[in-house]
Amino acid sequence: MLWFIFFILLILWVLGMISGQVLGGFLHILLVVAIAVVLIRVIQGRRPL
Repeated sequence: MLWFIFFILLILWVLGMISGQVLGGFLHILLVVAIAVVLIRVIQGRRPL
């Protein structure tokens, strides 16, 4: 589930970069949060969902 959310945010971020709209900044923040969550889970070694 976490990977699904990560990929959705990644796609939205790329679309925001392409379209250049105001929401691009918000999508950058969401992408950074998603990457941070994935890294924390990998570092802690938790079992994937």
